[in-house]
Amino acid sequence: MSVTILDTPSRRTVLQSTLGSIFIVALPLRAWAGNETFPEDAANDFAPDAFIRIDEQGKVTLVMPQVEMGQGVYTSISMILAEELDADWSKVSFEHAPPNEKLYANPMLTVQATGNSNSIRAFWKPLRQAGANARATLIEAAAEEWRVTPSECRAESGSVIHDASGRRLAYGGLVERARMLKPVANAPLKSPKDFRLIGKPLKRLDTPGKTNGAVIYGIDAMPDGLKFATLAISPVLGGKVAHVDDGRARTIPGVRQIVVMDDAVAVVGDHMWAAKRGLDALAVTWSDGVNSGISTDELWERLRRASLRNGAVAKNVGDAHGVLADDAISADFEMPLLAHATMEPLNCTIHAKGDSAEVWIGTQVMVRVQNAVAQALDLPPEKVTVHNHLIGGGFGRRLEPDMAAHAARIAKEVRAPVKVIWTREEDMQHDVYRPAYRDNLSAKLVNGKITAWKHKVSGSSVMARWIPPFFQKGVDPDGVDSAVDMPYDIPNFRVEFNREEPPGIVTGFWRGVGPNNNVFAIESFIEELARRSGQDSIAFRKAHLDKTPRLKAVLDLVAQKSDWGAPLPARAGRGVAVQVSFASFIATVAEVEVADDGEVRLRRVNCVVDTGLAVNSDTIMAQLQGGLVFGLTAGLYGEVTLKNGRVQQNNFNDYRMLRINQVPGIDVHVVKSAEPPGGIGETGVTASIPALRNAIYAATGVPLRRMPVNQKLLAANI
Repeated sequence: MSVTILDTPSRRTVLQSTLGSIFIVALPLRAWAGNETFPEDAANDFAPDAFIRIDEQGKVTLVMPQVEMGQGVYTSISMILAEELDADWSKVSFEHAPPNEKLYANPMLTVQATGNSNSIRAFWKPLRQAGANARATLIEAAAEEWRVTPSECRAESGSVIHDASGRRLAYGGLVERARMLKPVANAPLKSPKDFRLIGKPLKRLDTPGKTNGAVIYGIDAMPDGLKFATLAISPVLGGKVAHVDDGRARTIPGVRQIVVMDDAVAVVGDHMWAAKRGLDALAVTWSDGVNSGISTDELWERLRRASLRNGAVAKNVGDAHGVLADDAISADFEMPLLAHATMEPLNCTIHAKGDSAEVWIGTQVMVRVQNAVAQALDLPPEKVTVHNHLIGGGFGRRLEPDMAAHAARIAKEVRAPVKVIWTREEDMQHDVYRPAYRDNLSAKLVNGKITAWKHKVSGSSVMARWIPPFFQKGVDPDGVDSAVDMPYDIPNFRVEFNREEPPGIVTGFWRGVGPNNNVFAIESFIEELARRSGQDSIAFRKAHLDKTPRLKAVLDLVAQKSDWGAPLPARAGRGVAVQVSFASFIATVAEVEVADDGEVRLRRVNCVVDTGLAVNSDTIMAQLQGGLVFGLTAGLYGEVTLKNGRVQQNNFNDYRMLRINQVPGIDVHVVKSAEPPGGIGETGVTASIPALRNAIYAATGVPLRRMPVNQKLLAANI
């Protein structure tokens, strides 16, 4: 696997939020003074804002408003702050931000949350400004000390320098004086040509702790006196506990307590093995409730019926209805329910103390966890202390606080700290699933060009549940993301959203959510239109990209890097997909070979990305490679099914992952750009599935319109 940094001309563009029509709220950076979350042992530090603290020894502590779940954001955010602060990188450390939406709300989401591939996009300007303001304040302190003007001084690597006299003061020596000054506001930002850190592939700050075992994930937290618990939740959503026979469980050594709730049962023990054995020994009778008859077939039948009705209009340009009245080409595409299957199973440790509580967890939504625990324990939120830890895989699953709410209900009955761990089976069968989607697309071709396009997305609205104010006039902005801003030049264009909530499950964000559905449908349909018009796949796309030169440029480059057009063996093919998702411009080519029995072997993947200014190219490479593998796994195998209201998948034996010997060579090429940074965490997932599908189409002539790959269908049609 490799990464290449490439120079290419760029033009100034306005980067828009991937939330479509949702506005971006610019939140002010507030000083620490008077904030109850200020650490007691840092009272003498220079802390001009909520993100930077410098002590008298010159140690720089950067407070992370976003959480680390493997995407490298702690390193990238630290680079942004340290760059404008002109900190000595060797003296930089970081810590998690506490739950505090006044200080740490994500400017694009308006809540304290990590997701939507926007950590760098959302905080790029605010954090640069925070660092620049702190630097300017330290320069002012030094100038006051030397009795010179601030304009005579400059900062470099953790010191302020007065070139005329050769004097130098380290930041630590300026802390006391800087603390007394009013922090500078709106200090000038650096020119990119003066960056010392941003743009370099710096080593990640969290790597040493991960390699020597010092890092603590949520599942590793071990407060004194800890007990362990595991639980069984009603296998049918909305079901209740009817009866529990705990006689055998209580005889197991190490089992200390059985906690029976309305919809779940937990066993508390001295260690996880005792708790798990105790849970296995319980005889639980469930009352399944109204969702006991739900099946996958019923869910799809409901969704397909719903897709026949008109949807709420998300975007309408020209007269797509009129132009498509005659000679329209149509196709329907479907994506199934998907589980998150994070490497670190769900867990939460809580010590309920009566009048307060302490929580140890890895979460993407600290404030929501704090509120969920407070509600479960009938406490004011300020009485709940949340310690956030590194996350062993989020993918959107830890944008939910349900694991903390369940843990709090158990902890309420335990007179000690209790760590609640979901087994893999419990995690898999009680996930907040990626919605199933059905996309109806229609287009008209005239002289090899698309003159009209209609895209109707039908499925669950995650946004309506998760942040209701963003769901406006029947349109889920995430559900139509990458559809309303689809990059192709088409004069008559219409996108609709058709909300249909599935019974028996809860849907939530899954790495890429709306874009990975919409880019799959769009790029699959574009491929069919290219073939119908008799044109090369890349040439056809380029003919519709005159208004999107950045995408056109990465498409040209991926053709070169992937040897597009070179001969391939029988039943092998290359598939291309392009996207503007999360404000990044990406072109991907997958190369596959399909066996006689329909099994797909991945040969090679090339990906070219223009994500604007690359804060850390090494992180971009890793995120794209990981995202591509994540998406290829879903495209080949991913599907959650229901029978009698119960999720049928249990573990990785029947919810398969791509194995290491199946992973192809993945080459990532990063275009050098001066544009503001785009998002990267989910883009590889979004790119992989349509590229895979189109490669299979090229190899077999079978236009798959539903994922995951149907090997029997391929075998029957080869």
